[in-house]
Amino acid sequence: MTTTATPAIDGWFTTGPEPALLGSRCTACTTVYFPPAAGFCRNPACAGEQFERVELSRRGTVWSYTDAQYQPPAPYVPATDPYVPFALAAVELPEGLTVLGQVAEGYGVADLRVGAEVELVVETLCADETGERTIWRWKPVVEMGEEADQ
Repeated sequence: MTTTATPAIDGWFTTGPEPALLGSRCTACTTVYFPPAAGFCRNPACAGEQFERVELSRRGTVWSYTDAQYQPPAPYVPATDPYVPFALAAVELPEGLTVLGQVAEGYGVADLRVGAEVELVVETLCADETGERTIWRWKPVVEMGEEADQ
């Protein structure tokens, strides 16, 4: 049986060797949004209604982080039963946005610090009989020599 991997949220990120979050840029004021915006610009000083799709930076810095000790409510689908806590990071991107996401598999709060660099990766969130559902996550970037210091 062949399974396919599809994004859990269509249109929010790309897949492949260099995945990226997909945002929107208001064509009137150039404000960037994630998730992608539609309808009207949320900038109170702008009356724009047109947006262009933009790929956001793949790297950012940790603004804050925590661990999810409780199981989130639906539509969250736990990867394991019983539930296993996971880390979350709020990541500040060069575009001026802060994007919340899970931390990559194998990493937890002990691997994070405010100001540390992280990179976007795409990993499997869950799988069922129709295939895998993927989601973006933040993976800590460890520079050469840092591993020995930790």
